[in-house]
Amino acid sequence: MERAMRLSDADAALVARCKTNDLTAFEEMVERYQHKIYGYVRRLVGNETDAEDITQEVFLKALTSLHAFREESSLQTWLFRIATNLCRDLMRRRQRERGWFSLWRRTEEEQEGGGERLLDIPDLEGDPERLLLREELGELLQRAIEELPWRMREVLVLHDLEALSYEEIAEALGIPLGTVKSRLFHARARLREALASYMEGD
Repeated sequence: MERAMRLSDADAALVARCKTNDLTAFEEMVERYQHKIYGYVRRLVGNETDAEDITQEVFLKALTSLHAFREESSLQTWLFRIATNLCRDLMRRRQRERGWFSLWRRTEEEQEGGGERLLDIPDLEGDPERLLLREELGELLQRAIEELPWRMREVLVLHDLEALSYEEIAEALGIPLGTVKSRLFHARARLREALASYMEGD
C-alpha cells in the first residue's frame, strides 16, 4: 500500500526559515523544486511561455501562502497542488481542454498487486525502418494523450511521469483515492484503445 509522503526534516527546516521571511531560504526552495514543477506544468499547458509564467506564479503564491501551509503533506505535494490549480485556471481561461506534453517511455507501471504493462513496445534499436515506426508511434501516443480529458491527463502525468503515489496525487488534486485510481485506469485504457490498431498492425 502506497503512503503519501510527509514533510521531511529538511523541508520542515526550510519552511520554518521561509516563514521568518528568510529570502535565502525561499531561493533554496525554488532551486530545489523549480525544475520538477516546470516539467509538470509544461506537460499540461503545452508551451514554454505559459509554463515559465505559471512556474513563477507557483512560487510567488507559495511565498505568500506559506503561513497557511499546515505541513501535513510533503512540500512537493503542496507545490504540485498550487501548480495544478493554476493550470486549471489557465485551461478555463482558454475555454477548451488542450495540453501538449511528451510521455517518456514507461512501459512498467507500479500497481497494487503487481506490475502492469501500459504498452508493449518492442525494442527497435538498430533497425532504421523500425526506428521510424517508433517515431510514428510516439506522435500517435502524444496525439492520444492530447485527447484525454483534462482530469485524466493530470492524474496520468502526476503518477506515470512525476512518480507520485496515489495518496500524494489525491492530496495534490483534492480528490478521493478511489477517484485517482479510476481516472488513471480510464486514461490508460483510452491510450491502449487509441493505439490498438497501430500495435496490431505492427
